[in-house]
Amino acid sequence: MRIPFKTLKSTVGFFLLCSFVLWGSPAWAQSRYNGRLVLAVTSDPKSFNPILAKETSTTTITAHIFEGLTTVDPFTLKVIPNLAESWDSSRDGLTWTFVLREGLLWSDGKPFTSEDVVFTFEDLIFNDDIPNSSRDIFTLAGKQIRVEAVDKRTVQFVLPVKFAPFLRSLGQELLPKHVLADAVRNRKFSFTWGIDAKSADIVGMGAYLLADYQPGRRIVLRPNPYYWKKGAQGEKLPYIQKIEYVIVPSMDVGLLKFLEGSLDAYTMRGMDYPLLKPNEKAKDFTVYDLGPDMGSSFITFNQNMGVNSKTNKPFVAAHKQGWFADIRFRRSVAHAVDKKRIIEIVKNGLGYPQDSAESPGVGQFYCADVMKYAFDLDASRALLKDMGFTDKDGDGVLEDAEGRKLEFNLYTNADNGERVDVASIIRSDLERVGMKVNLQLVEFNTLVAKLTSTYDWDAIVLGLTGSTDPHFGQNVWRSSGQLHLWNPQQKTPATDWEKRVDAIFEAAGQEFDEGKRKAYYDQYQKIVAEELPVIYTALSARLTAVKNKFGNLKPAPFGGVFHNLEEIYIK
Repeated sequence: MRIPFKTLKSTVGFFLLCSFVLWGSPAWAQSRYNGRLVLAVTSDPKSFNPILAKETSTTTITAHIFEGLTTVDPFTLKVIPNLAESWDSSRDGLTWTFVLREGLLWSDGKPFTSEDVVFTFEDLIFNDDIPNSSRDIFTLAGKQIRVEAVDKRTVQFVLPVKFAPFLRSLGQELLPKHVLADAVRNRKFSFTWGIDAKSADIVGMGAYLLADYQPGRRIVLRPNPYYWKKGAQGEKLPYIQKIEYVIVPSMDVGLLKFLEGSLDAYTMRGMDYPLLKPNEKAKDFTVYDLGPDMGSSFITFNQNMGVNSKTNKPFVAAHKQGWFADIRFRRSVAHAVDKKRIIEIVKNGLGYPQDSAESPGVGQFYCADVMKYAFDLDASRALLKDMGFTDKDGDGVLEDAEGRKLEFNLYTNADNGERVDVASIIRSDLERVGMKVNLQLVEFNTLVAKLTSTYDWDAIVLGLTGSTDPHFGQNVWRSSGQLHLWNPQQKTPATDWEKRVDAIFEAAGQEFDEGKRKAYYDQYQKIVAEELPVIYTALSARLTAVKNKFGNLKPAPFGGVFHNLEEIYIK
C-alpha cells in the first residue's frame, strides 16, 4: 500500500510470460496462474510517469507498475519493509540507513541498486526543472533531504530536521536511472513516459507492466516477470495474468457493464445501492462497505492573482478575484450548500457530511471540532448584502457596487455523474440566493489542466484522494504547494492564515509525539474550516461490488478491496 501525496480524483508475449511465471512454482499453485481482472476507468491516463502525476487517471495505473522502499499494512497502518528489507537511524533521528533486498531486478531484468534511489530523489524529485508534488513532501524546513549510495544495496538519507512521517513517506515510487538518466540530462524528462510511450520503455518494480494502451478504449497490464515478491510457500507472484482497464465514458456505463458481467468489480455510488444490493446472490457478487471515503469533495473558487504570461491578462478577472477572496463570499456559499440534500438525493442516504479537511475515515488525525455552516439561505443572503450585493434591476441576479452581475462559471468533470449531480444541486441553491452560475461539464484531464497549468477557471466542484497522515497533503495545504488549488505555488504566503498553516505543517512534521502531532493537525483543520479555501460538501461511503470469483480477497479499511492484488487469484 502506497502512501502518496494527494491527487485529484475523478484503470503476443503473454504465453511465454505464463511459462516463465509457472516455472519453479509448487504444483498446487500452478492452477492459480490464469485469467484476467477487468475494471473500468472513466478517463484516459495523462501519462505513465508517476513523478509528474497529480491526478488519479494516471496514478490508478502507475500504482501497479512502481513501488517504494516501504509500504503500510492496510489493517494496522504499521510501516513495513518493501523494496528495503531493513533500516536503522541515528540517535538524533537525522540519518537513516536502508538495506535493499538482495537480487532485486527491474522489469527489464537490470539490477535495482541504491543508485536508483539516489537518482529518484536527487535527479527527479529535487530537480527544479521537473514539476512534481513529491518535492512538497520531502522539503523539510525549506531544505532538501540528502540521499547517498553507501554501496549497491545500502542507501543513506540525511535529513535537515527530524521528520516524523519519514518511513511512511518512503512509499514514494522509485524510477530506473539506467532508463531515464539521459532524459534528465537532456531536459526531456517532463515529456518522458507520456501516453505515446512504447510499453517496453516503461520500466518499474511493481507486480505488473504496461502491455497495451488503446486511447479511449483500454489499458492492459501483464505480470512483471522479475517481480520480487513471493507467495507464502515461495511461489512467484502475481497470480492473475492480465489486468484490463476498460475506458468508459461515464460511471453509468461502468454500472451497466458490471451488471452485464463484463466487469469484475465496480466502485459504487450511493445511488447504485438499491439496484446492486438486492442482486448480490442472483448476480453472484458481494458489496463491500469500508466506511467513509478517505478523501474529500468540495467546491473551490479561483483566488489566483497571477497573470498569464502568454496573454498578459489575469488568470481570473479582477472583480471576480475580489469576490472570491472575500471570506464573506465563501461563507455565503458554505451556508448555501445543502449537504443533507446531497446525501439524500445523490448518495441515496449513504454518505457523510464533510466539514473538516480530513475525513473521519483517516482515524486519529480527524478533527470533528471545527466550524460548521448550517444550510441557511437567509444567512447566505445576509453575507452577500453585507458585501454590497443588491438586485438593482429586479431580475433575480445580484449586482456588486459597480453594477457587475454576480455571475461565474462552475466546472466539474462530465464523466462522473454523481459529481455532476452535486454541482447541479449547488448551482440551484446558489441561484436561490442571487448568483448566476453557468455549469460547465468538461473531460477530467481538461479539468486537471485548468487547475494545474492554465488556471483558467472561476469555480470547480472536485475531490482529492486522502491519506492516513495529514503530512501527505502538504502539496495542497502549503502555500507553495503544487496543488494549493485556489492560489498555487506562492513564493510567499498570500495571507496570514496560509502562513500559519505553513508553520503548522513544518512543526507537525518534526513532532514525534502522536498527541502533539494531532494537536497541530487539529489546528490546521480548524483554520481551514474558518477560512474556507475549499468548501466541503459530502463524503461517499466506500462501496465496491466484486464478483465472487477471487481467492485471497482481503478487503481492508485503509487499503480497499484489491490492496493485495499480487496475491489474489481467480478461483
